Amino acid sequence: MSQTMNAVEISKPGAADVLQMVQRPIPTPGPGEVLIKVAYAGVNRPDVLQRAGLYNPPANASDLPGLEASGTIAAVGAGVSEWSEGDAVCALLPGGGYAEYVLTPAAHCLPVPGGMGMKEAACLPETFFTVYSNVFLRGGLKAGERFLVHGGSSGIGTTAIQLANAFGARVFTTAGSDEKCEACLKLGAEKAINYRAEDFVDVLRAEGGANLILDMVGGDYLPRNVKSLADDGRLVQIAFLQGPQIQLNFAHVMMRRLTITGSTLRPQSDLAKARIAEALLADVWPLLESGRVAPVMDSEFALADAVAAHQRMESSGHIGKIVMKVA
Repeated sequence: MSQTMNAVEISKPGAADVLQMVQRPIPTPGPGEVLIKVAYAGVNRPDVLQRAGLYNPPANASDLPGLEASGTIAAVGAGVSEWSEGDAVCALLPGGGYAEYVLTPAAHCLPVPGGMGMKEAACLPETFFTVYSNVFLRGGLKAGERFLVHGGSSGIGTTAIQLANAFGARVFTTAGSDEKCEACLKLGAEKAINYRAEDFVDVLRAEGGANLILDMVGGDYLPRNVKSLADDGRLVQIAFLQGPQIQLNFAHVMMRRLTITGSTLRPQSDLAKARIAEALLADVWPLLESGRVAPVMDSEFALADAVAAHQRMESSGHIGKIVMKVA
């Protein structure tokens, strides 16, 4: 095997064209780690933020972008017994996915669901870990509850709509065009709100309020989310596309017994991510293997076309997931 691999690095913070193909040494797995020969790498919003210099990787993570991939196990580190060379996996990564080989903790890998290709499997880890941990483990969504997810046509949104629907919730979502709203309805949303034409606050209040909201917009959506919640409702914040600071009257939170929480996935401990992986394998992988839930694919690029993949992400024209073919 060659000692070097092709990889895409961020040459300096900036626009998409700062991404460049380079040669890097193939890494060696340490204790508890596996080396994956990458077939496909998922492209996610945090990759774009990292490239722009707005989202630094953790101190011990690869400087290369890429938080999820599919492929085959190429080598295992000391103490790894659950995976063997040649196993087909998809994995949540600490970074480094834009490369022919990547390291990750063995416990952050999941089997490629039966009947699913590598391209689709590469779309699973980042969004499914994020959605399941925030909507169900943190947000406690139950069957019959009213659930609002913003950005319904995004990778997070398309995943959240399907999972919430599969577990029996009533799903509401927002999106920025009639085409995107139509895609959300086909995935199982009861109502898709074109935020350019309709106010989600009015829609949700007419329904009795949302029991749970998943939001990645932030900014002026925060007070509007609070207004949209039912009494005892929960808001889970996972990103801030419009900024993290806003003036908010907390009297509403107190009087109506609301819960505001949130999380980001990447800084969590390896153990926390391993526990999410276990829950996904038990509760969600059967839905993927039965075809009840499936990743929504937007577009595929070659690894050498990472610049174009990022430009597609930043255009916000995509519906579902963007992937890069590596192998």
